[in-house]
Amino acid sequence: MAKMNSKDSRMRSSTSIFIVVGLCCFFYILGAWQRSGFGKGDSIAEKITKQTDCTIISNLNFETHHSGETVATVDDSEKNVKKFEPCPAKYIDYTPCQDQKRAMTFPRENMNYRERHCPPEEEKLHCLVPAPKGYVTPFPWPKSRDYVPFANAPYKSLTVEKAIQNWIQYEGNVFRFPGGGTQFPQGADAYINQLASVIPIKNGTVRTALDTGCGVASWGAYLLKRNVIAMSFAPRDSHEAQVQFALERGVPAVIGVLGTIKLPYPSRAFDMAHCSRCLIPWGGENDGMYMMEVDRVLRPGGYWVLSGPPINWKANYRAWQRPKEELQEEQRKIEEIAKLLCWEKKHEKGEIAIWRKRTNADSCPGRDDSRENMCEATNTDDVWYKKMDKCITPYPEVNSPDEVAGGQLKPFPERLNAVPPRIASGSVPGVSVETYLEDNKLWKKHVKAYKRINKIIDSGRYRNIMDMNAGLGSFAAAIESSKLWVMNVVPTIAEKDTLGVVYERGLIGIYHDWCEAFSTYPRTYDLIHANGVFSLYKDKCNTEDILLEMDRILRPEGAVIFRDEVDVLIKVKKIVDGMRWNSKMVDHEDGPLVPEKILVVVKQYWVVGDNSTSSE
Repeated sequence: MAKMNSKDSRMRSSTSIFIVVGLCCFFYILGAWQRSGFGKGDSIAEKITKQTDCTIISNLNFETHHSGETVATVDDSEKNVKKFEPCPAKYIDYTPCQDQKRAMTFPRENMNYRERHCPPEEEKLHCLVPAPKGYVTPFPWPKSRDYVPFANAPYKSLTVEKAIQNWIQYEGNVFRFPGGGTQFPQGADAYINQLASVIPIKNGTVRTALDTGCGVASWGAYLLKRNVIAMSFAPRDSHEAQVQFALERGVPAVIGVLGTIKLPYPSRAFDMAHCSRCLIPWGGENDGMYMMEVDRVLRPGGYWVLSGPPINWKANYRAWQRPKEELQEEQRKIEEIAKLLCWEKKHEKGEIAIWRKRTNADSCPGRDDSRENMCEATNTDDVWYKKMDKCITPYPEVNSPDEVAGGQLKPFPERLNAVPPRIASGSVPGVSVETYLEDNKLWKKHVKAYKRINKIIDSGRYRNIMDMNAGLGSFAAAIESSKLWVMNVVPTIAEKDTLGVVYERGLIGIYHDWCEAFSTYPRTYDLIHANGVFSLYKDKCNTEDILLEMDRILRPEGAVIFRDEVDVLIKVKKIVDGMRWNSKMVDHEDGPLVPEKILVVVKQYWVVGDNSTSSE
């Protein structure tokens, strides 16, 4: 018994040592930001490092659970690290699956050429995408909403094209975003106030929104202070760098378009959808297909806002310089499709029209869900690279005329931790109410440990955060703060499709396959969380490709938290050590005997031309 107590004591002592070492090592890495960045990033890390006095140990000891492999073996494996070179300067803003040159080879019908078209294996880059000269850490939120450093996205075309529309202004070494837009010359706040007179934005009923053709995402930026989070999207460079500007401002956005394939979001995801002069042909030649896709992703009882042409065409056709007959026909078609979808028109004033989707099929007079224009009752969330249909997505069944199809949601923030309807109804196989609550509890524990490792997680230093394998969204729920937002990615190969649950919690996210590049510009995320990603994609695609994509989308001096089995992380660490990342392995918060480990990483600061052997 004494022997066992002695062993337990040693184990507890070992656990404490490893946790302390992990904390110290990470602070050491954070301190490297300032040195590698020559003051270009920020001074927070330097202050933390000065407060931390510890001895850096080069490796953790895995002998207790990694039999047959000694510390020396791990050391030896790290000596043969492949060094990745910088990409040529022309790739500073490279977006692999929305590359302009490749896009122009595809048909223009229904915006096909603006959709995702990823490079074949032989054309993938195996280099590090550089930052532009002068790149600096973005301003903290909420200042970033209004100001973006010119060096981070040095493109002035929007300041000329949208000069009279108050989108963006160039002032010395920064861009300023006054909060204006084509349809809201008085500012986004005044425009949102108009919407809020009809839509219940204030009470938490409306939490998730979709902004189609978002511009620089000022609508989404100003909704955030009202506790509404918008998923904004626009095509690559329809106006130069618009999505890049949105993300530099700290506003959720992706490169995307309503084209020929379904939007990468689950059915019944958004409480509100919005188009402000977004130039989408809602009543065009596609028989209402785009409005039908909006209907699919709109929650029962949700709202659709359309402002700009053709609304109130009688008063505006001269200013819009379009024939009134053409505008009249366009609005007639929109009204006809809305009636087919059984949306109730709630408001039309000036150039703003608002419709509301019915709460269930029973509340739709005369609607017959067995008609030919209804989609087949298959998995309506199976959307990755699936062709958009010219059909109406049926409502989930209800038991009474007053029941909300799919389930009634609580207002936000209560919605964040309440049991989502998809789980309460048992529609996510293998996930019960009990497992959901346990998952919530577990991730609160994990996030608490992350905050001990990296004390600046919720300081405002990290604004744009990505969870590469979001599961039920519990990481995002545990880290929820007005200082940050999380893009919850549900991999298309995940065992369970949980993105609908993520949205029911009042969070946002997207489907994605990590064998391909993400639909964003380089340097758009401050912190990336990768839980089990490399175990999930083992034998599916090249680990190196996924890590290089992570490097592309991670800001200089940004951080990554990997959580995975130790064998997997050893291989990952060997690759990232050749990518200008500083890395350190840390034990699981429950101690060194747990085979799951945490690899913490900080991307070094460097810009185009720094030790580059392949610049152009």
